[in-house]
Amino acid sequence: MRILIVKVSSLGDIIHTLPAVTDAQRAHPGLTFDWVVEENFVEVPSWHPAINKVIPVAIRRWRLNLFKTYLNREFLSFKEMLQGVHYDLVIDAQGLIKSGIISRLSRGLTVGLSNSTIKEPLASLFYNKAYSVSWEEHAVDRVRQLFSRALNYEYHQYPLDYGIELEKGNVNHTEGKRNHIIFLHGTTRASKYWPKEKWRYLAELATGYGYDVVLPWGTSNEKKRAEFIGEGNLNVKILGKKSLSDIATVIISSKGVIAVDTGLGHLAAALSKSTVSLYGPTDPALCGTYGRNQIHLRLENDPNVVWDKFEKLTNSL
Repeated sequence: MRILIVKVSSLGDIIHTLPAVTDAQRAHPGLTFDWVVEENFVEVPSWHPAINKVIPVAIRRWRLNLFKTYLNREFLSFKEMLQGVHYDLVIDAQGLIKSGIISRLSRGLTVGLSNSTIKEPLASLFYNKAYSVSWEEHAVDRVRQLFSRALNYEYHQYPLDYGIELEKGNVNHTEGKRNHIIFLHGTTRASKYWPKEKWRYLAELATGYGYDVVLPWGTSNEKKRAEFIGEGNLNVKILGKKSLSDIATVIISSKGVIAVDTGLGHLAAALSKSTVSLYGPTDPALCGTYGRNQIHLRLENDPNVVWDKFEKLTNSL
């Protein structure tokens, strides 16, 4: 039985879908999955052993110049790839109009969440069948329940397994000396930022206790913030431009992670890495980092409080 998953973005949402794939594979070992995902995130589905084929889509880039996209036939090539296989089931795990359209473009019976339990209710118009899952559940469990009902197996909340095999994605799983801490300071919305002055003070605390601090970045603004955080501190290392697989390597070999509300924080949780996450408008009970050794704090917290929580978390393991 061949299944198509449509979960195109963002990084955290894509990672949230991985446990559902694990559940489904355990319930029905003969299942094979393909996955439609934004081109920037193609590495992530490939880490799961049940994923046969990753189909990249470029909606974010295409909508910047629709005319050019039409002329260079890029969308038509995507459509041909999408329709090259007849799927037994197409699961829209995103619940947006764009993912609903992609689901309908494919060849197969389409399913998703009902219009009362979905982010964009109009997306349900593209489904042959819809299921209701409570909004009060965490996003990870909502997707897991959708898969269990669509594929007709009993859902159990535990165990939780993201199913990531890092070697499949060519990620080095060597843990090293664990003497560095990752600060995930970059995020997509201003309301999710923690002041850069607090990050710098936290870096001084961490390096004062003998740790190296590693700062990844993805945009020019994030690079400038990283430079501010590490200014004058010889034990702060600013990474070069890295792929998601490279960052996964750095995370898995670290002592732990301190993060704001960002997709890389969800990656840390999926890798079972001890993480303290700082949340602003997001309710972490519904879509925060999910897994073992996770602590959620509010953005208003002082760096001393954050460091105390991190030390207690990592020293208790």
